[in-house]
Amino acid sequence: MKKILFTLLAVLALTGCNAQNKNEKMVNEQMKKCLVVFFSHAGENYSVGNIQVGNTKIVADYISELTGADQFEIVTHKYDGMAYTPLTELAQEEARNDERPAFEGKLENLDQYDIIFIGGPIWWGTYPQVMFTFFDTYDLNGKTIYPFTTHEGSGLGNVMSDVRKAYPNADVKPGFSIYGHEVRTNKAKVEKWIKGLNL
Repeated sequence: MKKILFTLLAVLALTGCNAQNKNEKMVNEQMKKCLVVFFSHAGENYSVGNIQVGNTKIVADYISELTGADQFEIVTHKYDGMAYTPLTELAQEEARNDERPAFEGKLENLDQYDIIFIGGPIWWGTYPQVMFTFFDTYDLNGKTIYPFTTHEGSGLGNVMSDVRKAYPNADVKPGFSIYGHEVRTNKAKVEKWIKGLNL
């Protein structure tokens, strides 16, 4: 009798474990994988001076911390060491000529990501042109996209229409913007945005 009881308990325990493992697997499969793609400019920046870490990089780090998102930083050394005024003049010229500056690195396994956060500063009304190089290189159609910006008065600028134009078949959600001079002291603003997304 004891042997039968022990066998029944063992079967029930195994069944319970299998059910639990199955439930955990379903939860994991339902979790959407996130990626933060961003360009950030260190050095001399308007309102915050000469900074070692760019404003957008700080916001990208907050997003990764809050969501577990991976990161792909769009890196170009074209603007390294430039003072603020010459940089704005170069950025304006790039925008006027619709240039596509090169960036370093390669984004692997894009297919694994369901949600893409895309962030950058506002330069002359939209993202820096190097981000458009990324848009031309990688197809994010079919993804859910959350644009975000750092700025000193431009908000989202033309970012929403530019991202929708680049990816007409993506689900482009309402964007988020934060002042560059706020990013080091107002993490709560990013937290509130992320919590409201119900990812």
